[in-house]
Amino acid sequence: MNGKPTKKTSIKDFIFDKALILVLIAMIASIVIIEPAFLQWRVIKDILTQSSIKLIVAIGLLFTLLLGGTDLSGGRQVGLAAVIVASMSQTATYAGRFYPNLPQIPIIIPVVIAIAVVAVIGYANGLMVAKLKMAPFIATFGMMTIVYGINSLYISQEPNRGQPIGGIREGLTFLSSTKVLGEISLLVFIAIAVTFVAWFVLNKTVFGKNIYAVGGNPDAAKVSGVDVNKIIISAFVIESILVGFAGILEVARTGGANSAYGFSYEFDAISACVVGGVSLSGGIGKISGVVIGVIIFTIISYGLAFIGVNPNWQLIIKGLIICSAVALDMKKHAYA
Repeated sequence: MNGKPTKKTSIKDFIFDKALILVLIAMIASIVIIEPAFLQWRVIKDILTQSSIKLIVAIGLLFTLLLGGTDLSGGRQVGLAAVIVASMSQTATYAGRFYPNLPQIPIIIPVVIAIAVVAVIGYANGLMVAKLKMAPFIATFGMMTIVYGINSLYISQEPNRGQPIGGIREGLTFLSSTKVLGEISLLVFIAIAVTFVAWFVLNKTVFGKNIYAVGGNPDAAKVSGVDVNKIIISAFVIESILVGFAGILEVARTGGANSAYGFSYEFDAISACVVGGVSLSGGIGKISGVVIGVIIFTIISYGLAFIGVNPNWQLIIKGLIICSAVALDMKKHAYA
């Protein structure tokens, strides 16, 4: 025996390691065969633009998933940040102003306010998980309900009465309308920048290494001198800031906001992370995998709609992919 892996083992390892890429290629090939027009540059640009905000949300959720938890309130935080920013960023001539007497304040002010509000929510989530030892699922499920209630009360106040908020100033919408290289939305490059910063934090800083350590074995991390509670709280705050930022970008993209913004975003983000190889037990996951997962789900949504697949079948297909990804992940670690 020379210790070299057999061909059978190599093929098996290759399939396990490259399963997501193979799925993505197979999906693209199937859609293109059915509708060759799917390869148009216009379609590719739309997919990149749609993926950008979803990617920022997914990266935010990655920070909490790496700890072995999650944040079910993430989607509602997207909506709250969107409504706060939109309500303070309307043009002076818009008929249905949320704050009729509010002067034209710099856009940065509502942006900072929205980020600060969701950061406090993230801090509260972190405290419940770290200090009160609540299960992240339960703690953030309760917060999800609270945040939606706050959002509904906020948007329902006079004189708005729950109506969608429109008339957003160009000082915010330019983030979506601006094209880089004459073709690609600025949102795509913002998402790339966020991705790079998150990758750097998780891979090149002590804080990032501690997140993986706490997610892998919190007891061992504590013995090693890591402030586990501080890491947990910080991760939840970072996640909230990122999903809040995504909510602001949604306002820039759509030119408005309503109380439904962000609904189920956290589930799409968690699904993308799982498909991208992030372990739900914590300590395992890469930014590159999250990017792949988000692109896969965007292609599913856009591509299946492009070829006219019933939305209900789209949900079934998404669910099958998630289950397959989890099964492959469990199998892979069983062989490890």
